[in-house]
Amino acid sequence: MTNLSSVPLEEDGNSASSGRSSTADELNSQIISKLQNDGRMPYKDIAAELSVSEGTVRNRVNRMKEAGVLKIVALADPMEIRYQSDAMIGIKISNQSTPAEVAERLSACNEVIYVVWVSGRFDLLIEVVCESGELFQQFLQEHCYAQKDINAFEVMTAIDMFKNQFFLKRQPL
Repeated sequence: MTNLSSVPLEEDGNSASSGRSSTADELNSQIISKLQNDGRMPYKDIAAELSVSEGTVRNRVNRMKEAGVLKIVALADPMEIRYQSDAMIGIKISNQSTPAEVAERLSACNEVIYVVWVSGRFDLLIEVVCESGELFQQFLQEHCYAQKDINAFEVMTAIDMFKNQFFLKRQPL
């Protein structure tokens, strides 16, 4: 797993030749924070707010993107987009499979937006969103029922959403 302290900083004038400084990591965190609030914020505005050069911001962003630490994407507000079918599915994995294998298979499905290996009564917890109840039923039939890697599953359908900010307000590591 890549983290902020493994992102190279040469060429922006802010790295020490003997190693990384906590100030460098803090600057990366501040840049990420600005982009989390507005992914289209101009580098010159970020630079002005953080009292660094525009080139420093550009170089840092490019290096973080290259290192896999940063990915700038568009996020739709989940409170505004109301899918016809939104459900969490708790999955018990069969003895012949591993959580990682099933997670990889289900992660390839466009309807699956969240996959996590959990402790407790289930092995995996996934979130599935579909445009219609019929498409959700089709997902269950194709990817959950009669699958040798799934021993059992439980569908928990959403009744109402009160808050969903997992992606919108996530803080950098």
